[in-house]
Amino acid sequence: MINFLLRPLMVGLIAFAFLGYAAFSFASEADHHEEEPEKGEHRGRLLKDGDFVLELAIVEAGVPPEFRVWIMNDGKPVKPEDVSLVVTLTRLGNVIDTINFKPQADFLRGDMEIYEPHSFVVTIKADHQGKKHQWQYDNFEGRTRIESAVAEAMDIQTELAGEATLVETIESFGKIVPQPDAERKISARFEGEITTVHARLGQTVKAGDKLITINSNESLKSFTISSPINGVVTSKAANPGEQSGGRILMSIVDTSKLTAELSVFSVDRKRVAVGAEVTLHVNGQEAALTGRVNAIDAQLNANQASTVRVEINNADSTLSAGQFITGDIEVSRYAVPIAVKRVGLQAFRDFTVVYAKVGDEYEVRMLELGREAGEWVEVLGGLNPGTEYVTDNSFIIKADIEKSGASHDH
Repeated sequence: MINFLLRPLMVGLIAFAFLGYAAFSFASEADHHEEEPEKGEHRGRLLKDGDFVLELAIVEAGVPPEFRVWIMNDGKPVKPEDVSLVVTLTRLGNVIDTINFKPQADFLRGDMEIYEPHSFVVTIKADHQGKKHQWQYDNFEGRTRIESAVAEAMDIQTELAGEATLVETIESFGKIVPQPDAERKISARFEGEITTVHARLGQTVKAGDKLITINSNESLKSFTISSPINGVVTSKAANPGEQSGGRILMSIVDTSKLTAELSVFSVDRKRVAVGAEVTLHVNGQEAALTGRVNAIDAQLNANQASTVRVEINNADSTLSAGQFITGDIEVSRYAVPIAVKRVGLQAFRDFTVVYAKVGDEYEVRMLELGREAGEWVEVLGGLNPGTEYVTDNSFIIKADIEKSGASHDH
């Protein structure tokens, strides 16, 4: 129990220490950071091999991101058709993209889109007039490395992206009431003097238990009224020495089953159907309950909401009529080919991302998102099925990437 209670605190302290270390590292790296690569007139990276100079740029104005290359030799422009060029991008997980180039105007244009993230080892091979030139450099962004022992200590959790069933719900509020047919009102068949009251207010009784003994005015003989059901005495208007007087002497309510009365407003009413599954949260109780909608009132309440009724099993007598309750009513359920947990989502530049994990390395995956329901968010693009991604404590990965100051190099 002590370990269970201390674990969140320990994770928080480790994360705090890690973030402090990250801030220190960033300050240190600021003094020893790599120089910015030399840029050309098209804002691309300049790569030099003697007098042979190649400018490699990612262009994305008005087109999907693509590589374009301009070449100089001895300070003079080289015709693009005179150069054979191949660029290889090696991504995290040893995913390789090979890009070939064709002449266009005064530059060479790559034949494939440079999809996000723009994080890879770049290898360039050029052939001009029988002379070969080669360069290689790292162009990493949104990537970091955290040793497995450190990740475990900080409780960084991962899952595999894949199929999921999204359950869409609407939230509603209400209270617990007895079922409409759960109450029995007790009165005497024959009038007489009440001699004994066997059950007290609030007492739990079983079917057949004695409730009241009455001495008949007509026969002068005593008879006993027994409980017709299992339940609880919810009202008592009988005292020894009183006349029964044809009135209600006692009420018994069966509490083994109760009803949750939930208010649903008209904007959501058409989406709720009889039989829909409902998750119920009772104030003061940790464990959730489940049930199904068994009735929807046709008439609106004064607040213009419809009453939706859900039967609750209360065989263990842990619930009481009058308790306030919250209900999540299922209105739609659908399977999607790939989804991620909402807790893993983070912001990176202008994107919503998760962090893919390959070995001890973590890297952003820019997502195109679809529908959201509960803990899940549908993924329409940017993540392959089966990718291991960070769920809990993804903020730690975000902090470590941000402290490294990795840029988006075009």
